[in-house]
Amino acid sequence: MTQHAHHHHGPRHGGHAHHDESGLADMLDLDAQTFSAYLDELTDWVQQHTSGAPRKVADLGAGTGGGSLALARRFTAAEIVAVDQSAVMLDRVRAAARAQGLDDRLRVVQADLDDAWPPIGSVDLVWAASSLHHVADPDRMLGDVHAALRPGGLLVVIEMDALPRFLPDDIGIGRPGLEERCHEAAARAGWNAHPDWRPHLERAGFEMAAQRTFVIEASPAPPSATRYGHALLSGFRSALDGHLAADDLDALDHLLAADRPDALLHRRDLTLRASRTAWAARRRP
Repeated sequence: MTQHAHHHHGPRHGGHAHHDESGLADMLDLDAQTFSAYLDELTDWVQQHTSGAPRKVADLGAGTGGGSLALARRFTAAEIVAVDQSAVMLDRVRAAARAQGLDDRLRVVQADLDDAWPPIGSVDLVWAASSLHHVADPDRMLGDVHAALRPGGLLVVIEMDALPRFLPDDIGIGRPGLEERCHEAAARAGWNAHPDWRPHLERAGFEMAAQRTFVIEASPAPPSATRYGHALLSGFRSALDGHLAADDLDALDHLLAADRPDALLHRRDLTLRASRTAWAARRRP
């Protein structure tokens, strides 16, 4: 099982080929760009629940490092350890850290969290964003996290409640409600499914510190949202063929065509709507 921040496709069934990893990495980079303001808000919330300044922070399933870098900017004295199974993802983390002048405080560890806890030593803060639900035995991993955290240390689990939305209800192509029907089909296929992590955290011995849902809205959408939306709708088009009506597939083809004036890449009516839930849980001192 591959664990890294993963928002846009159906459930995993093993590893990915190199080209698939590169495409997912591009999506994760777009996600970090589009939701940069949310990441700042989220790390500020995390800081409010930490006990003192953390010395070592672990990002589990780091993907391309959007969370790792946000944590490095927030906790300026901490060592950040980005953990992921994918060498493709970790290469992106290294490059991004160098570009932001953070490579002296950020190191990467390649590890499969289904096999064993990575050799990173004791930590003060663990971050798991859209990665915990990809672990084969999350309760076992939560036990590993609890053991690795120093007393009083904090675990933060983040999940995307639903895939982001970009389109108005009536896009002037096909029937109104295209994006809603795409999301309903993706939900039926189990995309992004995750449990309420509170009972799992409590069973692992954690003390709940806080839980919060972050509602993200931006109108107009940030510039990166156009490419993000195009990539997401392309994923819908390829993965949901057979799950959507023929006229909806035609509407997606129309939106994704670069040579049409009302295609997605040329629209100016995009908004950004999303929500994510975070659970903060503490190892008792």
